[in-house]
Amino acid sequence: MSAKAYHTPQRQAVYEVIRESGDHPTAVEVMDRLRERGQNFAYGTIYNSLRYLVDAEYILELKLGDNASRYDANIDDHHHITCKECGKIDEIYADLPEEWLGTVAQETNYAVDEPVNLHHVVLKGVCADCQGK
Repeated sequence: MSAKAYHTPQRQAVYEVIRESGDHPTAVEVMDRLRERGQNFAYGTIYNSLRYLVDAEYILELKLGDNASRYDANIDDHHHITCKECGKIDEIYADLPEEWLGTVAQETNYAVDEPVNLHHVVLKGVCADCQGK
């Protein structure tokens, strides 16, 4: 986190767990990983830290269809794909086709005026590991 942020040791610890994660952890997973490091914070502290980090745009909150939000320290424009079999989440950097916005506008009667790269799309499928089972 930059020096401009108002951060506490707890926020810094939460941020580091998410930044070092190879996956997209839930709040409970962040809590478990902090405990593994010998850091015990109250649930409220974890949730408040996550909310602060999302609001300050240090991390992304992902709502991928399951009940728990997941968190991502990669704040670059990208999308996600989730495996319907094992729950694995991968990042997608492919651009969405421009004509897709026109189709969305036509189907919904919305005036879509934001560039494609500001949208977050979540796709579902079956990962290669699960296809081989």
